[in-house]
Amino acid sequence: MIKPQMFAVSAGQIILQGTALSCIRQDRVLFEQLDVSVRSGELLQIAGKNGAGKSSLLRILAGLAQADDGSLYYLQQPIARVYADYAANLCYIGHHSGIHEQLTALENISFWRAASGIAPADDFALLATLGLAGLEDVPCRMLSAGQQRRVSLARLWFTNCQLWILDEPFTALDQAAIAMLQQHFFAHLQQGGAIILTTHQSLSVAFVHQSKLELAYRW
Repeated sequence: MIKPQMFAVSAGQIILQGTALSCIRQDRVLFEQLDVSVRSGELLQIAGKNGAGKSSLLRILAGLAQADDGSLYYLQQPIARVYADYAANLCYIGHHSGIHEQLTALENISFWRAASGIAPADDFALLATLGLAGLEDVPCRMLSAGQQRRVSLARLWFTNCQLWILDEPFTALDQAAIAMLQQHFFAHLQQGGAIILTTHQSLSVAFVHQSKLELAYRW
C-alpha cells in the first residue's frame, strides 16, 4: 500500500488562507468578513447547521466557486496567480460520491490514477483494505451508498496532494470505516498534509493539531 509522502514545507506553515471572505446565495448572506486558514499538519473542521454555508465555503476554498468578497492565498501567494500549482496539490471530494456509476470500482480508480498522472498499482489490495473485496468488477450503480462512498474515498489512499478538502466524508459509512478513515487522516497529517472537512460526526481520533470553525446560520 502506498504510504503518504513527506511534503516539502516547514512544519506549521500556512498552506491555505482566506481573508475577509463573504458569500451571498439567493440574496441571503451566508457569511461575511470570514478569516480561515489551515497549516501543514492541521485538521480544520468546518461546523454549523444545515444552510449555514459549510459546503459553499469548501467550494470557495477549493477554487470551484467565487467568494463575493475577500481573498484567497496558497503558500502566501494569491491563488489566482498560482492556481495551477494549487489545483495540483489539492484533493477535493464533495458531498456527492463523484464516481462514474456505470464504471466498476477498479475502472474508477484507474481513471483517477491516469488523470492525476499516478502510476498503476495493486488496486485489488486497496479495495480489499476498504472493505470492497469481491466487488472490484461490479458497476458502481449496483453498490450501496456506503460502498460507493468507499470507492470515492479510495483516492485518499494514493493521491500525492498535500491539501484535502472533504465535504461530509463519513456519510453512509459504518463505524469501522469511519475509524479507519480517521486513522488515515492521522497518517496524512503526520506527514505534513492538511485537511479541511465538514462532518456531523464526532471525531474520535485525537489529532495533534486540530481546530474548528463554527458558521452561524444567518436568516
